[in-house]
Amino acid sequence: MKPPKHWAHLPFFRNDWPAIRDRLANSAFLPGPDQIFAALEATTPEEVRVVILGQDPYPTPGHANGLAFSVTPETPLPRSLKNIFRELKDDLGAAPPTGDLSNWARQGVLLLNSALSVTPGNAGAHAGWGWSSLARDAVAEAQRHHPLAFLIWGNHAKKTLAGLPRPQDMVIATAHPSPLSARRGFFGSRPFSRINAWLESQGQPPIDWTR
Repeated sequence: MKPPKHWAHLPFFRNDWPAIRDRLANSAFLPGPDQIFAALEATTPEEVRVVILGQDPYPTPGHANGLAFSVTPETPLPRSLKNIFRELKDDLGAAPPTGDLSNWARQGVLLLNSALSVTPGNAGAHAGWGWSSLARDAVAEAQRHHPLAFLIWGNHAKKTLAGLPRPQDMVIATAHPSPLSARRGFFGSRPFSRINAWLESQGQPPIDWTR
């Protein structure tokens, strides 16, 4: 579980990671050591263009793949991701064929959870382990290279990222896509086309959200 090369200089890996690593060594956790840093391994700080923050990995074995909101290709869509795809279809007319969002990550979408590990069957179990500073460190590092688009879904993401977006960044903040809150502002927000229009205004290529 080595820190990803392009992110290893972040303060988190010096200050917080050793204690978390030691705790993980003595416990079963998801998504497992090969995928725990998948979101950071998929893109370098220079390549990040969009930030989407989740909470923690899915606690069902075989579901999480290390990217926020994403699941392995054979996993049925979780409820929040089902709503994300519904909004995506309303916005752009199509959605990816499976719940694996790896193609988004490869295009510069940082799909980072605020906690990168979880005990199987126990959602949120590692939320207090000290992971929280990694998301802020990673976003601040990505901001050093160019403006970012932030998709801030729900109060947890809003609180975690508070104070980070700058005037030159784009921010779309709505309710979380979970079934409990999606109708309170997530549905109809058209975030994907709005981000693409902003990226193009910055001279950057749009994200292909539908693959």
